[in-house]
Amino acid sequence: MGHEIPQRLVGNEARPGIGAPAAMPLRAVYLLRSSNPRYRDRVYVGFTVDPERRLRQHNAGRRRGGAWKTSGRGPWEMELYVYGFPSDVAALRFEWAWQHPAASRRLPGVTPRRPRERPMAFALRLLPRLLRATPWCRLPLRLRWLRPPPRPALCPPPPPHMRVEGAELAPRPRPRRGGRTRPSERDTPLAEATPLPDCDLCGEPCRADAPPPLRCPRPRCPMAAHPPCLARLFLQPHPQELLPLGGACPGCHAHLLWGDLIRWQLGEWEDEADSVGGGAGLEGHAPLSLAPPLQPC
Repeated sequence: MGHEIPQRLVGNEARPGIGAPAAMPLRAVYLLRSSNPRYRDRVYVGFTVDPERRLRQHNAGRRRGGAWKTSGRGPWEMELYVYGFPSDVAALRFEWAWQHPAASRRLPGVTPRRPRERPMAFALRLLPRLLRATPWCRLPLRLRWLRPPPRPALCPPPPPHMRVEGAELAPRPRPRRGGRTRPSERDTPLAEATPLPDCDLCGEPCRADAPPPLRCPRPRCPMAAHPPCLARLFLQPHPQELLPLGGACPGCHAHLLWGDLIRWQLGEWEDEADSVGGGAGLEGHAPLSLAPPLQPC
């Protein structure tokens, strides 16, 4: 019996005449710090689809859409946010576990906040353990710092397949509401459309009414495969799992991350040189391994 991969994690269905697959919406779980001297130890964890707008709401107060826990205790600054969640439910569960670590079943054995431990230090101590907890450790999440990262760095570090982005990067574009998508071969006349390739793994043709094939991002590699076929190949070393993390390209044998393949398909590919701390690019990526056991910091 083959693995059934959730549709939202293998790409959107091809809909002839509508355009390219829509980009994955931004779902972010963020961490705020109060810069008010009276509330300098206050932190807040929340969920948003637009970090820039949400920060303005928190600083404007409850009557302007901010949370009651942050109203009148600002100004607030956003330290970081984690994004790449495949659904609102996955992000909201991450948010709840970060807010209630003692009640979450995803954080067994985590020591409570120490007597002299500041709330920000406690929140940053929980974050890497959440990133390594099931089910989030299998997701292609990204951690974006909006301020300089703490020193020392997060301990333990995030799993090797999760990219860490620095504060010097340009801000992520705000999500758009509607609008035209970029043109694709499905928008071209049938006579001019590029024929879909055959799957390199099963040999069956890729149909226009099925999810589009996944392709290797390397320019000289022509590999194309059905998402379920490539997922089964990547899951061979870990048959008990449902969602692959990555594996060797069937064409050029370069190591590929599953999340990067999905972003490439959705047109969200970013230059690997822009990431910091999240691993090398396609040319120098080390073979992927599961996150090692937690070690005491």
